[in-house]
Amino acid sequence: MVLAGGEGKRLSPLTADRAKPAVPYGGHYRLIDFVLSNLVNGGYRKIVVLTQYKSHSLDVHVSRTWPLSTLLGNYVTTVPAQMRRGPFWFSGSADAIFQNLNIITDEQPEYILVFGADHIYRMDPRQMVEQHIESGAGVTVAALRVPVDQADQFGVLELGDGNRIARFREKPADVEGLADDPTMVLGSMGNYVFTTETLLEVLNTDALDSSSAHDVGGSIIPLLVESGVAQAYDFTHNVIPGSTPRDQGYWRDVGTLDAFHESHMDLVDVHPVFNLYNREWPILTSVGSLPPAKFVLDGEGRTGQAINSIVCAGAIISGGTVRRSVISPNVKVDAGALVEDSVIMHDVRIGAGAVVRRAIIDKGVVVPPGVQIGVDPDLDAERFTVSAGGVVAIGKHQLVPPG
Repeated sequence: MVLAGGEGKRLSPLTADRAKPAVPYGGHYRLIDFVLSNLVNGGYRKIVVLTQYKSHSLDVHVSRTWPLSTLLGNYVTTVPAQMRRGPFWFSGSADAIFQNLNIITDEQPEYILVFGADHIYRMDPRQMVEQHIESGAGVTVAALRVPVDQADQFGVLELGDGNRIARFREKPADVEGLADDPTMVLGSMGNYVFTTETLLEVLNTDALDSSSAHDVGGSIIPLLVESGVAQAYDFTHNVIPGSTPRDQGYWRDVGTLDAFHESHMDLVDVHPVFNLYNREWPILTSVGSLPPAKFVLDGEGRTGQAINSIVCAGAIISGGTVRRSVISPNVKVDAGALVEDSVIMHDVRIGAGAVVRRAIIDKGVVVPPGVQIGVDPDLDAERFTVSAGGVVAIGKHQLVPPG
């Protein structure tokens, strides 16, 4: 079960008309492609995606991109909020599962993987499931080490004997570091393996608690920790075919504009921190029927070129220069334009002589000739969304005034 109902408010304007898991990423992917690729590569091919917020583009993407072979009983399907338990929408991630218990009843699984839909990583879930089965735990929580100053962004695990979770705190303001490294804490990745009997029991208990937030991380896991049936899985021990020491254990929550931008810069590094080109554990998606990328014009100041960048199919670099950027399908960069340290999504047109620096430009935007973005912070703040880190974000089809 993939939880894909989040609003993603901190990614606005990219989530103005789409759910966070549907946000384009890395050129031609969507955020949800990463978790689905991990599950499918790992052999788990009966997948439901629980949706709620502005889910249309997510529904379309999943239905068109992920039609697995029904001949073998495989499927990836979206399940919207259906008000099965009364006239109300999902009130939390645990409630989303509770309102869809009919799916579990129909499939009768012995174990259930409940994964988040909007993180960037590679993971072989089989290794986590194997540990879960061997331990006899009711739930296993995937965890990784994060700096103490980021503890308020995670559910923090404190371990007892072995891998047993002795305490679970959701986004605590004060924490103590690990015994072997006081600068780090153990944070939840939002990926869980449940024994079905345990999950059904705790969901029914939580549903009767009117004071509960009905959240998997904030409500369900603490109950199971108190029961002594919760264990941690160390994500750094997960071994992916084709991985390198540089990208081993890579995981990013791209829930803010700055994190979204920084993770893209990881992709375009000469030796990428996250390597999209690992064909032994591919990130799968549907690219569509597009012509190859094209670099045209040759002359002083008019040479189409891209340096330390990803350029997708259908893009035309027509006399412009691209540096350390991700250029999505069907983007055109006109003569004399400069794009640096930026994420340019599908069907964007960068006009002649325009300058775009440290920006995220969503689909269908036209940057008029000569316009400068990411050059004058005060002017950018008047026209666009600017992150705490100074990244300029322009929403889908947003009008960019002429320079």
